[in-house]
Amino acid sequence: MSNRNAATTLAMFPGQGSQYVGMGRHLLSEFPTSRLAFEEAEDAAGINIRKLCLDGPEEDLKLTANTQPCILTVSIAIWRVLESEAGLTADTFAGHSLGEYSALVASGKLTLGRAAFLVRRRGEAMQAAVPRNTGAMAAVMGVAPELLLAKAVKASRPGSIVEVVNFNSPQQLVIAGHKDAVETFVKSLEADKARCVMLPVSAPFHSSLMTKAKDAMAPLLRETLVRISSGKIIANRTGKIESPYQIEHLIEQIDHSVMWSQTLETAVAAGCTDFIEVGPGKVLVGLAKRQVPKDARLTHSDDTRAAITALK
Repeated sequence: MSNRNAATTLAMFPGQGSQYVGMGRHLLSEFPTSRLAFEEAEDAAGINIRKLCLDGPEEDLKLTANTQPCILTVSIAIWRVLESEAGLTADTFAGHSLGEYSALVASGKLTLGRAAFLVRRRGEAMQAAVPRNTGAMAAVMGVAPELLLAKAVKASRPGSIVEVVNFNSPQQLVIAGHKDAVETFVKSLEADKARCVMLPVSAPFHSSLMTKAKDAMAPLLRETLVRISSGKIIANRTGKIESPYQIEHLIEQIDHSVMWSQTLETAVAAGCTDFIEVGPGKVLVGLAKRQVPKDARLTHSDDTRAAITALK
């Protein structure tokens, strides 16, 4: 059984960008029961998640409507394996963007089937909200959040929007908006010696340009039952523990910023000392290293067998 205290463990679930062709292969080969998660999600989403995860091709996997159910499924399959093989439990859950759906499933508030159906529709709505090649996102490093917010407000015009959409850490923020506006803003930041990286996405996620996607998803989300469970959710929209959790947090999340830095602050203040990333990749552990106390325990599950050993 896990030697971690559920009351001090934050289970973190990654979002879009953590996917890669081949994710989940070791799960399906080493832990045959994990196929049940894939089957449940495939039935609900209506796509061949196993083929996309294992074989791609990458161009198909990275389509937003495919990426989201694939990451959700792999994350929950890993969570279930860690529960059964290592006795992992947690009282507090959080997910980055799409990962909030995984957090809700792991905490018992959503079924995997309903979540897979929703994120498939969410991906389709996000793809449809903004025409291809008219939106963009970029990571910005080394600019204080308050300063970047002020600069973005000054740079935005009607029809030429640029907004701060992800507060990933005090040192890393993400901007999104109209492609031309983002590219022009990045050039001005780089002229002031900031480090910027354009992100390989086709839509300005979490910006006000996603309002059409929010409007499309709102009816589906409002008819979704959020179950009562003991797990506490730190919501993207607020960066705070929301109890009881309201479905409006998932609705508002679509066109509002992800408050991830504030999420980690809340977890630390709540007494979390163990931080485990459940899902493909290591992005969230990398962000946590910059913000949580040095004696905190950080684990990622991309190598699930190694994670089981670390948790026992």
